[in-house]
Amino acid sequence: MENAEAKPVENSQSLAERLFVTLRGEIVDGTIPAGSKVSEPELARRFEASRGSLREAVMRLESLGLLERRVNVGARVVDLTERGLLELYDVREALEGMACRLAATERSEEDLVELRRMLARHEQQEELQAGTGYYQPEGDFDFHFRIVQASNNDLLIDTLCNRLYYRVRMYRYQLGMFSPRAQRAFREHSHIIEAIEAGDGELAEILMRRHIRASRLNIEKKLTRGSP
Repeated sequence: MENAEAKPVENSQSLAERLFVTLRGEIVDGTIPAGSKVSEPELARRFEASRGSLREAVMRLESLGLLERRVNVGARVVDLTERGLLELYDVREALEGMACRLAATERSEEDLVELRRMLARHEQQEELQAGTGYYQPEGDFDFHFRIVQASNNDLLIDTLCNRLYYRVRMYRYQLGMFSPRAQRAFREHSHIIEAIEAGDGELAEILMRRHIRASRLNIEKKLTRGSP
């Protein structure tokens, strides 16, 4: 009789983390559609997970604003609405503008090197060169994420990189990946980095606010297309 080695048991914390990351990705890319109900029993069966681990993951998704809980309905994925977009982008315009101003004075030489390296990597994208899209990987290779990190302001970083970041990606991924603004957006990113390199916080803030406002208007058109 063969001796079978016992498989390590995944603790509830690591399982909850895996569930959280998987569900977050599926909500952002639309695999779990906006506005749809999230059934905890169904997810527990799908992932063969305990209700406790799943509940922890769901609570974290709620804290990111990706899920909302309604009385007699339960947890649902947030809707992609024009009002939600306007509110989100108005907040981003103000806070990311502030982050840019701070980045111009607080950034390190390492930050500048990484920003330039990131932009060079983006420039090689075939979709960007063709003018059909501008995709930014999650986290440190995302232009907006990296700028906020360079602000060196913990409250801004928590607000923009944790609480709002994945709601922004949800809009960008599902509504704004393929855009006639792709090459223009890249040039705007370049100008923002130039202002940060020059230490011109006022200009960096103005450029970022204009950039986010243009992005908001572009996605707003997609949301309202076909409306009377």
